[in-house]
Amino acid sequence: MFESLSDRLGGVFDRLRGRGALNESDVREAMREVRIALLEADVALPVVRSFIDSVTDKSVGQSVLKSITPGQQVVKIVNDALVEMLGSEAAELELSVAPPAIVMMVGLQGSGKTTTTAKIAKKLVEKDRKKVLMASLDVNRPAAQEQLAVLGEQIGVATLPIVTGQQPVDIAKRAMQAAKLQGFDVLMLDTAGRLHVDAQLMAEMKAVAQVSDPAEILLVVDALTGQDAVNVAKSFGEQVAVTGIVLTRMDGDARGGAALSMRAVTGKPIKFVGTGEKLEGLDVFHPERVAGRILGMGDVVSLVERAAETIQQDEAEALAAKMAKGQFDMNDLRSQLGQMRRMGGMGALMGMMPGMKKAQAAMAQSGVDDRILIRMDAMIGSMTPKERVKPELVNAKRKIRIANGSGTTVQEVNKLLKMYQEMGTAMKRLRKMGGMKGLGALLGKGGGLGGLMGGGAPGGIPGLPPGMFKR
Repeated sequence: MFESLSDRLGGVFDRLRGRGALNESDVREAMREVRIALLEADVALPVVRSFIDSVTDKSVGQSVLKSITPGQQVVKIVNDALVEMLGSEAAELELSVAPPAIVMMVGLQGSGKTTTTAKIAKKLVEKDRKKVLMASLDVNRPAAQEQLAVLGEQIGVATLPIVTGQQPVDIAKRAMQAAKLQGFDVLMLDTAGRLHVDAQLMAEMKAVAQVSDPAEILLVVDALTGQDAVNVAKSFGEQVAVTGIVLTRMDGDARGGAALSMRAVTGKPIKFVGTGEKLEGLDVFHPERVAGRILGMGDVVSLVERAAETIQQDEAEALAAKMAKGQFDMNDLRSQLGQMRRMGGMGALMGMMPGMKKAQAAMAQSGVDDRILIRMDAMIGSMTPKERVKPELVNAKRKIRIANGSGTTVQEVNKLLKMYQEMGTAMKRLRKMGGMKGLGALLGKGGGLGGLMGGGAPGGIPGLPPGMFKR
């Protein structure tokens, strides 16, 4: 997310922080580079101008230039300005109306409305404990209504029965009646994708909005369209009272032009962002967290939240008990690998961790990706139950069998076993040093995770031996 913009800004601020004292010309030169970076990221020109003027005015003040760490002060000013540009605070759905609260989804063709409808419904059911009904008003795209019905089955959310030949306004009326009679809290209306130049479809969308009087009208926009997304938002805003924006494909957006421009130009908050094709791939948009990730500060809060959602409580407690006894086997390692995959894989996790930008880039450059986790799981799966509990049993003959069974090489099996041994050593060290208190002491002495892992991964991923699965 925003990799190219983050790298450009990171380079600028690293140079600022590397200098002891700053003068006004240093700051203005840095701001010129920031301006170029934002324009290359396809941020709207008026937004860039306003942002640079605001940051420059604050950064050339005496309090900054004469401070002990002027470079850090400038970064803080930029961070605050980014947060303000993105919307200051997270904007949740406003559903405090007499049920059913109606959420109407609008947007261009191919922006991902139907999938996003299902993602939001899933969130409302699982996190907010709402009773949700979904209804497809798309009679133009073949099998659009059937698609929503299939997604509804997958996430366990009710969908309005399909009546062939019925028009969008009539479907909306029927859905409202069904939602009232059956006591649903939220009704989600998935409208047809349209072009902003298509007058007929725009009029149809307007008619649906008038009939349903929705509490929320969410505009779904593809983040990869960049600055053009702002134009889309403007054209839709002229027809219906858009209350919020959902940016899809944010995980693939290296520039961030749409996200950085949208709030400032339209005045409408970004409420959700799509972060993957899976139905779990939807996050509430937190401006301060996004700003932190753009500036390379990580997003620890989101990481913790994701961990809380995905980590199985019973598994975690069982592993903690085994660690306390100094026990750790291949089944435990497999469980940890599974949790990493559920949390989005190594790349996603490292992107959220402060100071891991360079390590993430090194991973990408060396061709290391989440397939490593899959291959490691395959190797553990090719072991017998006895071998998983006692990996010391794995001799040369067994290594060949495991490699053949998992589609890997003996060398890769050796690397997995080495990683297991290093993690086992780490557990023993941790036990001798008094558990988690000992870990704190180790980190406090500057040992870091590399020290804990016995030097297995200098300059690489903690716990992974150097050159792991290079192909």
